[in-house]
Amino acid sequence: MDTVLFEIVELANGDVALQRAEGKGEPLLTIHFSEESNFYLQDAKIEVARAMVQAGLEAASEIAEANKADDSNEEVDVDSGPVQIH
Repeated sequence: MDTVLFEIVELANGDVALQRAEGKGEPLLTIHFSEESNFYLQDAKIEVARAMVQAGLEAASEIAEANKADDSNEEVDVDSGPVQIH
């Protein structure tokens, strides 16, 4: 199995991106901080972005595991209504 490495970088426009380490293709994720956020974060912007990416990966992993368990236990009800995310 090939290992794919990712890196968190600051783009020329100030956004922070998660991209493949070899730099091929578009970033998998970009984070844009407002001017006000940049003022408060200052040099900690990359650390905050890293924490956001890590939390997102953990949440995605938990969701994938839950979906795997749901798929093996029961059918998904597609007519259950809209999903609201806060």
